[in-house]
Amino acid sequence: MRLHDYLDYRAREHAQGEFAAAGDRHVTYAEALAGANRLANALVASGLKTGDRIAVLSKNSVEYALTYFACSKAGVVPVPLNYRLAAPEWAYIVNDAGAKLVIAADEFVSAIDGVRGELTSVQRFVGVNIEGMDGTEGWEDYARWVAAQLATPPERASSITEDHDIYQMYTSGTTGHPKGAVITHGALSAQITQVTMLIKAAPGERGLIVVPMYHAAGAITTFITVYWGGGLYIQADFNPPEVVRALDEERVAFTTLVPAMIQALLVFVPDVGKREYKDLRQITYGASPIAEETLRRAIEVFRCDFAQAYGMTETTAVLTYLFPDDHRRAVREEPGLLLSAGRPVLGTELRIVDDDDEPVANGAIGEIIARGPQLMRGYWNLADESAEALRGGWMHTGDAGTMDGDGYIYIQDRVKDMIVSGGENVYPRVVEDVLFQHAAVADAAAFGVPDEQWGETVKAVVVLKEGASATEEELIDFCRGRLGGFERPRSVDFIPVLPRNPSGKVLKRELREPYWKGHKRRVSGV
Repeated sequence: MRLHDYLDYRAREHAQGEFAAAGDRHVTYAEALAGANRLANALVASGLKTGDRIAVLSKNSVEYALTYFACSKAGVVPVPLNYRLAAPEWAYIVNDAGAKLVIAADEFVSAIDGVRGELTSVQRFVGVNIEGMDGTEGWEDYARWVAAQLATPPERASSITEDHDIYQMYTSGTTGHPKGAVITHGALSAQITQVTMLIKAAPGERGLIVVPMYHAAGAITTFITVYWGGGLYIQADFNPPEVVRALDEERVAFTTLVPAMIQALLVFVPDVGKREYKDLRQITYGASPIAEETLRRAIEVFRCDFAQAYGMTETTAVLTYLFPDDHRRAVREEPGLLLSAGRPVLGTELRIVDDDDEPVANGAIGEIIARGPQLMRGYWNLADESAEALRGGWMHTGDAGTMDGDGYIYIQDRVKDMIVSGGENVYPRVVEDVLFQHAAVADAAAFGVPDEQWGETVKAVVVLKEGASATEEELIDFCRGRLGGFERPRSVDFIPVLPRNPSGKVLKRELREPYWKGHKRRVSGV
């Protein structure tokens, strides 16, 4: 299957059904198909060949969703840009991908113009909603550009196969330059089949799309909604009161959120626990760890099924699921299961291995590696890094974890974030889980800082709940009896908020940096 096959089928079977709603705008499947065909023809008419890259810079919108399907028909590969990055970072990605065309929303036109001279591969700039806007010299208006094209598919669409690339999504890694993970139609089709085991819907049911569409979670939720013939309820920004209102009032049946979003809904929306959510059936979460207290509170407030998805950009999106039944069992009788990331999805094998890629015993910590049809083709123009990440046909995730006798995976940490103190391995997640048990702690991160005697010792950085108080000594004492002596924080700092990347992952490097200035890191993780 190719991505555009799903839209073609639903538009044929469900032509007048709702494809998307965004603000006051409503689009049917028939209108979406015509829009995707026009855009596909515009891309072909621009001289783009099969396999050429284009950059897409926008918040969530109808046009963004259509761009994925149009590119599929044209054989063109979209490169979604994280709009939270700075303009020089966009320039790096555009140049690395060799993008020949940029589609940008009006609010980003000026910033792109600021680095336009650096975008050596780009031949055409197209702006969405720029008609009548000042400062758009050298930009083509999206609406006019596509309106001039036919609403039938380009001839090229029939020649696209599962082996062609469908998109190139750049990792939001916490170190170094981002790398372009290349996903094929075949990998995406396999992933859609896998995800339908978790997210089920009926034609006409709405899925809330609030995770950015440049992110793997936002993209796959968009595609799954179309697979089922559902309606995309699109929100451009994450606004906690608006998300809660939509979940309650806009017939939303399912959504995907990152844990930081769930926490924000619970903290910043006073009436979150007073609404009915009568149509809401399921919330899927993932992309970063969630505190058990936050998850239990969310289950209580939203009164719907919860499911966890674990994966990464390089695996299209998802490797494992913790199903709603697992959550119910955990709440009822097996609380430790809430700490699990679940079991492998259909057609996926997972192993926990040591430094030599040899499997370790159940319960032992090692690196999580995965094999399945949803793995990336490789990193764009990075043959050595691709071979290393995919050695032996297994994706090496860089995540440290354990597996129990029933096949449930437990994420411990990033391998590279491991602390080595006096020769003992300390996984920050273990320390953080204990700190989260303290009544005053809203957020926490643990990492290694230099120590003359032990090489590294554990440092904790904590965000307190509003109105709560705690001292450094109190938190260190709280960890006694709950952690081994080498695992306990030796010091605790308090800050207003933890730095996170757009996926919600804590930027440990940024937290560590002030403590390591002037020091050479003498020890490292596995």
